[in-house]
Amino acid sequence: MRAVIQRVLKASVTINKEVHSEISQGLLLFVGIEDLDTEQDIDWLVAKIVNLRIFSDDKGLMNKSVLDYGGDILVVSQFTLFAQTKKGNRPSFIRASKPDIAIPMYQLFCQKLSNCLGKEVKEGIFGADMQVSLVNDGPVTIWIDTAHKE
Repeated sequence: MRAVIQRVLKASVTINKEVHSEISQGLLLFVGIEDLDTEQDIDWLVAKIVNLRIFSDDKGLMNKSVLDYGGDILVVSQFTLFAQTKKGNRPSFIRASKPDIAIPMYQLFCQKLSNCLGKEVKEGIFGADMQVSLVNDGPVTIWIDTAHKE
């Protein structure tokens, strides 16, 4: 699994010109899934995300997690995180899981993330044409790949 994590002041997903989901301060996550991903990858990534200390404490140091901070999370599926660009100029997405594998993994990821966060995690719609709006805070953007846990 791959995740791009952005600390945001606000973020929203619009589908068919209607706001589908939105959050105030917290994290916007773009998540990509490949066939090699397992439930253990989900567990590791969820724990990493909710405990990632990227929010400022009283001294202005990045010392608080989204759990400490009480922030919200918005998750957007994004198969393009597995784009391969070695050959030619048209990306290949062959490593990205097809919907029959990716959708259940994405749903499990969101459920476990919500359980760990202790509140509802907002979501886009898997496979939908979405317009994502955000105000990046910092900016803080972090990329994590479960293939590089160690």
